[in-house]
Amino acid sequence: MKKSMLTLAVVLAMTLTACGSTGGAATESSAVPESSAAESAAETTEASSEAAAQTTEAGNDELKIAIVSSPSGVDDGSFNEDNYNGILSFIGKHPSSTVTPVKEPTGDTAAAVQAVADIVADYDVIVCCGFQFAGITQVAQDNPDVSFILVDAFPADAEGQDTEVENIYAMQFKEQESGFFAGMAAALETKSNKVAVVNGIAYPSNVNYQYGFECGVKYVNETDGKAVEIVELPSYAGTDVTGVNVGGNYIGSFADAATGKVVGNALIDEGVDIMFVAAGDSGNGVFTAAKEAEGVYVIGCDVDQYDDGANGDANVILTSGLKVMSTNVDKALETIVDGSFAGGNVTLGADTDSTGYVSADGRCQLSADTITKVDAAYEKVKAGEIVPAANFNGITPDDFKAE
Repeated sequence: MKKSMLTLAVVLAMTLTACGSTGGAATESSAVPESSAAESAAETTEASSEAAAQTTEAGNDELKIAIVSSPSGVDDGSFNEDNYNGILSFIGKHPSSTVTPVKEPTGDTAAAVQAVADIVADYDVIVCCGFQFAGITQVAQDNPDVSFILVDAFPADAEGQDTEVENIYAMQFKEQESGFFAGMAAALETKSNKVAVVNGIAYPSNVNYQYGFECGVKYVNETDGKAVEIVELPSYAGTDVTGVNVGGNYIGSFADAATGKVVGNALIDEGVDIMFVAAGDSGNGVFTAAKEAEGVYVIGCDVDQYDDGANGDANVILTSGLKVMSTNVDKALETIVDGSFAGGNVTLGADTDSTGYVSADGRCQLSADTITKVDAAYEKVKAGEIVPAANFNGITPDDFKAE
């Protein structure tokens, strides 16, 4: 049953995409105002046949790049923005290349794939940010001269199963590792002994963060003799892509700061003093709730969010769990230029310095003791001695053992 529900979602996305049409060229520049997929198509002119036939040949560093993201857009201060920054880093080295941000406004899987189909004829490279783009397989196969970089998902076949496509380089991350470090930090620093994790939608990456966080708290409880409680609001429990109730605190959107603040305030009312927030723009509402409270901190997600925590002369960011997307997107674009680009699916973690947490002086508020303990655990995670639970790695937070 779990498999069939996931398959249905992906097949539906592919089916609706096949019923749609591909649109005209979108206006591009090195940095342009973000628009929805529909607006991008409406505001542009038809590409010439020569432009439509352009391919990403080795040695060509004049790439037309599009980045298609969720409703929170490339200025969300987190996931999408880090991917976008990877493209900007590449353009800094190859200034003849351009990027067009395209925001798919619904977050729906079928709409996400359609947004890619609408612009595919007009770009050399399309960067797709999020699990909702797993269904781009057929679009990519129908456009072999376009290179795709898929972040946080692997392409799915017609049966909804992971597959590899020659022109899709897909990267997933072991978010459970970053979540684990965040959970440890929260458990070691809490004064109320009540912590929580707040997510956007229960996509696998978000469930990974949640499960990793829960394992990190459990690890500290077992190794430090603490009794830190993870607080969950039953009315905001998440349901993952297979239909399983995973608990947690899910806002239900990555672009609903108002509900984020409601959830944040509700958790604070329950006595929570540290919240790990993996919710895109919705997380800004949680940040606001923390700023309006007293003695409450948040842990940022995906990128160093210390600047977002500024609250007068104070700061509500304790640390941030890191997922190093920008560097990996930049590297993938470089392979297109040097001709070594190859499709494939990779899962990146601490062993490739692709997950972690912020411990730099002036960018976190962790004690020296906490940093020492989390650093020690980091080395064990990197070596495979600690394996936190994830949505689909066969381990649950209940199964996880500290040693």
